[in-house]
Formats: sequence, C-alpha cells, structure tokens
Amino acid sequence: MRQQRTEPAAIEAEIACLHSLALDALRRRWRVIFGRTPPAPLSKDLLGRMIAWRLQEQAFGGLDRESLSFLDGLARHGGSPRRRLKPGTVLVRDYHGQRHTVTVAPDGFDWQGTTYASLSAIARAITGTAWSGPRFFALAPPNGTSARTNNKKSVRGGRADRGPSPIRPYDGR
Repeated sequence: MRQQRTEPAAIEAEIACLHSLALDALRRRWRVIFGRTPPAPLSKDLLGRMIAWRLQEQAFGGLDRESLSFLDGLARHGGSPRRRLKPGTVLVRDYHGQRHTVTVAPDGFDWQGTTYASLSAIARAITGTAWSGPRFFALAPPNGTSARTNNKKSVRGGRADRGPSPIRPYDGR
C-alpha cells in the first residue's frame, strides 16, 4: 500500500513532476494510484489532473458527503439540478408591451392575485400558447442555445428578437 504523505510541499512536488511524464508513464502512474487501468480515451492533460486530484485526496481528504451527493445527482440526471427559487423571489417579464410580475410563493407562483402550480401555467396564460415557464422567465436558455448566449439579442428581418427579457430585481415600479 502506498504511504500517505501529508506534507503540502511534498504533494506539490509530486504533482509538479506529473507535467513532465509521458502518456505511457502517466497511465502506469494511474494504475498504481487507482488500482486499475485508466480509460483509453483520457488525454494526457486529463490523466495528469485526475492523478493530481487523487494525490491531494489521499493526502488531505476527499469531498464531504453533501458534495458527493450533489455530484452523484449531476451524474445520474445528466445536468444541473433544477433551480430552486426561494419564496419571495420576484420574476419580471415584459411581454407585448405589458410588464408581468410573478412572486414565488411557498406553494407555487403568484401572478395577478392567483397562485399557479408552475411557471409554465403562467406563461401559457400570458401568451395563449404552450411555453416553457423557465424559458419564458429567462431561467433556462432557449432551445438550441447555451446559457452563455442566452442574453444576446438576435435580429431577424430587421427587428429585435422578442425572446425572454433578462431577469432584473423588482424595484416596485
């Protein structure tokens, strides 16, 4: 069994040496540290990073139970967990010249004095068509785009796209 070192300088030096190893040497090092053959498609950079992480984990400890549970959820569901909006959060959306304000309630979403079970039900009531509520209120990116491009405006036929307006804090107006 590998002797564990807890001296930060020793771990740092060991990790620094990883950068100079060839791919075959990194794969051998992986087998020693992880006790199995590394996955074939892993690049040299990724092998080195994962070995460095394991060395630090062995020396200083791993992730706490909550972090492990969170990562397990990401792996099982293939993405980020659903965003949880706290009661009292206010969402504002301008649609066809009218401002719509929705307040997150403990049991749903309040819009115009009525509590709805979902944002999609409100989006449907506002537009008269089937909308994804999170997309309508700019909590999720539009279909076919990444979250990073969600705030960019596009121009079609000389007019600005009428997609979701960005979320802004409610200022009472």
